[in-house]
Amino acid sequence: MVARWRAGGLAVAVGGVGLAAVVTLAVRDPHHIGSYGFCPVYLATGFYCPACGGLRAVHDLTQLRVLDALGSNALGVALVILGGAGWLAWLVATFGGPRLAVERILTPRWLSLGLVVAVAFTIVRNTAWGAWLAP
Repeated sequence: MVARWRAGGLAVAVGGVGLAAVVTLAVRDPHHIGSYGFCPVYLATGFYCPACGGLRAVHDLTQLRVLDALGSNALGVALVILGGAGWLAWLVATFGGPRLAVERILTPRWLSLGLVVAVAFTIVRNTAWGAWLAP
């Protein structure tokens, strides 16, 4: 029982850190140039990385502006949804609910697929025909 509460404490702590980050982005608008610094990849190469626009996307989600969030970083919006669902499943499983088979999700095949999606997203958003994905 104590081990379950310790594991649950970790899940709650991770959720608290995530919530603090979201609240920070809700309060301090990243749409103002330089408010959170600049993307080092963009500064060094002039190309948008997969995370460019992610802070703006999360801020827009906190303001319930889903289309603006998708325009800032569509991949980031998907990751926020998947991350939130994964955290919730972790929390439920930790306290005795149905177990999530994480080992089936975090396999090299799925992680490789995620890497391919991130690289493809980066390439497409930096081309003329994928400019609508640029932040």
